Amino acid sequence: MNVQNYINQHVPAQLSIHHVALFRPFKWLMLAWQDISHHPKASLAHGLIVTGLIFVTLLITSIHVYIIAAAISGFMLIGPILSAGLCELSRQIEQGKTVSFDSSMQGLSQSQSSLAQFAGILLGVSLLWFLLSGLVLLATIDIAVPSLQQLLWGNIFDVVNPSQLIIYVLIGGLLAGIVFMVSVVSVPAIIENNISPIDAMALSTKVTLENLATILVWGILIVTLTVVGFATYLIAMIVIYPLLSHATWHAYRDLIDKDI
Repeated sequence: MNVQNYINQHVPAQLSIHHVALFRPFKWLMLAWQDISHHPKASLAHGLIVTGLIFVTLLITSIHVYIIAAAISGFMLIGPILSAGLCELSRQIEQGKTVSFDSSMQGLSQSQSSLAQFAGILLGVSLLWFLLSGLVLLATIDIAVPSLQQLLWGNIFDVVNPSQLIIYVLIGGLLAGIVFMVSVVSVPAIIENNISPIDAMALSTKVTLENLATILVWGILIVTLTVVGFATYLIAMIVIYPLLSHATWHAYRDLIDKDI
């Protein structure tokens, strides 16, 4: 069985995929901003919690620049599952319900098992990245973790050469690209339809392949805004994370149609 057939077999029959315009992701961000504007307390509460988790992680791992980089990369890998509560908020807003932080968490109860399984898959990929990144450094420069002094006060190219950095970035980028492809609409699809993680990942993969240019634009926007979030010492992340998460719901709404 080839990959395409496997994907087609696992895409739920009741869900059909739309083809959307190249710059449609900007519309998703506009709709996401409306969600935040209408219910800022609930949205920003999620943003504060996720930002707090990132901050604590960076504090714990700040002994080495390499570990900080791996931690940030790990966040990019497991980030989609953290958006579940915000996607649920957007779903409730869409239905005209009275929303709150508590309602966003309670609304996830029926899909809790599938979301937990999906979180486990993303966590596994994140741990794989930690392992691979250490092995790459060990294989290329013969040390598992460059010292903080070497990286901050020395010339980084005395420790690694450009080709080694390229290998490191390519491996991380490949894993991040795979995770992005299988998680574009996975979380909202699980929330609304309570489908299995495998079916949700197959659906996301098919969405990506059928809207490749649009999803690439969306990926660039996600990376750009995430960089802004970290570059502002996580202050902007309080708003950026809810913005991207709400936009994920609107991406799902645009890209997927449920046949009743």
